[in-house]
Amino acid sequence: MKPLVSVVIRTLNEERYLSELLTSIRNQVNDQFDFEIVVIDSGSTDQTLNLAEKFQCRITHIDKQDFSFGRSLNMGCEFARGDYLVFVSGHCIPVNMEWLSKLVAPLINGTVEYTYGRQLARDTTKFSESQLFEKYFPSESKVPQEGFFCNNANSAVSRNAWANLKFDEDLTGCEDMEFAKRLIMRGGSIGYVAEAAVYHIHDETWGSVKRRYEREAIALQKIMPEVHVSIFDVISFIFVGMIKDFRAAFSKGILLNKWVEILRFRIAQYIGAYRGNHQTRQLSKEMKYRYFYPRVTPMDLVEKRTKND
Repeated sequence: MKPLVSVVIRTLNEERYLSELLTSIRNQVNDQFDFEIVVIDSGSTDQTLNLAEKFQCRITHIDKQDFSFGRSLNMGCEFARGDYLVFVSGHCIPVNMEWLSKLVAPLINGTVEYTYGRQLARDTTKFSESQLFEKYFPSESKVPQEGFFCNNANSAVSRNAWANLKFDEDLTGCEDMEFAKRLIMRGGSIGYVAEAAVYHIHDETWGSVKRRYEREAIALQKIMPEVHVSIFDVISFIFVGMIKDFRAAFSKGILLNKWVEILRFRIAQYIGAYRGNHQTRQLSKEMKYRYFYPRVTPMDLVEKRTKND
């Protein structure tokens, strides 16, 4: 009997790219395993769920007030039936038809217990983020790799490894790296599979960019408590990152069109990281909503509190 792979997708109003993602998954080429698609939705109000039903996904739900990245994945994994669990963001698109087989191959052959694939920029990706993709997701695979960096926008794990560890449900982000760190500490291993590439498309406001790096920095305090970011670090990081991006944009002949975007991205990134690194108090429910649901309005929070009261 062939093993079963479950592709788990966390969704909240992902209609813009979901059809393209699901079409690509359905067209994946492999003869090693069967697969299912699992959607765990946290309250979509657009066509996300209709699209998931159209593509015959198995659908489960998590309430907004219960959401965290780790809890959502754990619930999705519990609902899934696969021997191997693949995670892909609802705004990622596989680059080719062998993405899925390449990503899970090191799990099936027992080389590693956790893999993650390459991420590439596409259309609306901000220039500085495309530079980050090139830095953290190079063109060469490393299976196994050193260190515990990984990213659940495009990753896979064996069910046994997940069942033994599970994702931390209290973190505001970076649940992948925290899981990977514990996996390595117990003797497990991680692999980076460059051939399993996706386009990662972020359509974010500048406020959302800042909040993303802020909540990730909060999570990194638990994962890497030795890391401290000073205001002098922020100034230095912004300057160095900006200069590198300017040079890269200049070499591509697009600096004139991109210099403002580059400046705004690097400021949002490192101001967010600084604020998150210095955020030590317990997060309020309102703050968690701002991190997890950047489109939620103050009126939504008032209505939620009224219903709970």
